Amino acid sequence: MAKLKVENTEISVISVEDKDYISLTDMANAKESESRAADIIKNWLRTRYTLEFLGTWELIHNSNFKVVEFDHFKTQAGLPSFVLSVSEWIEKTGAIGVMVKKGKYGGTYAHKDIAFEFGSAISVPFKLYLINEFQRLKEEEQKQIGWSAKRELTKINYHIHTDAIKNNLIPKELNSKETSIVYANEADVLNMALFGITAKQWRNANPDLQGNIRDYASINELICLANMENLNAVFISENIAQQERLIRLNKIAIHQMQILQEVENRKLLK
Repeated sequence: MAKLKVENTEISVISVEDKDYISLTDMANAKESESRAADIIKNWLRTRYTLEFLGTWELIHNSNFKVVEFDHFKTQAGLPSFVLSVSEWIEKTGAIGVMVKKGKYGGTYAHKDIAFEFGSAISVPFKLYLINEFQRLKEEEQKQIGWSAKRELTKINYHIHTDAIKNNLIPKELNSKETSIVYANEADVLNMALFGITAKQWRNANPDLQGNIRDYASINELICLANMENLNAVFISENIAQQERLIRLNKIAIHQMQILQEVENRKLLK
């Protein structure tokens, strides 16, 4: 569930099987009171133009769409006696472009293509603002996906890192409590090289924050951290002393962060 704010109205967006559905109910509330939202949607649905749009969308995206039922509704569209609810449209034609959701965030939802078209029934400016806000939401989601992917990469590299510690630094006779101390110390080698503080120092400085120092790292820091984990694993396998590894890794971190920042600055200037 996400929220868009369009002309002081909050519009709900839900994701179903990687497809975005926007609340027509919330959109209708922007035009009339909440009690009239259902009527606005029904009046929009009963026109021939709307049915042709919905039917064409279903023909493109829905292989199970019932064309015979669609043709029947289309012949009735526009007549004074013709009334069609969203639930009936879904039940009779097998439509997937619109849905009725119950519960806390209940209401009528439509695939973004259809929701944008419904925006014209509210007002042309509203439709354009809606499209702009939706695009902004997608851009923010892509940024988050990029950060999450790099965070996952550092977690994978962390396993490479700990395996190198296990195979090269931890004698067989150490118990599990003692080995955990070695793991923590090696993790802090990376923390010190990149962030300049240990995990404990960060927790003491940020008692109200959840997670650890790496959960609050920038994308550039996560990229650098992933590289350093691989390098430290190599240094460990080469039996390089911890103090020397820390010095090397710190120099590498400074160099890589400078390069990453320069790349970012060039992108911002374009």
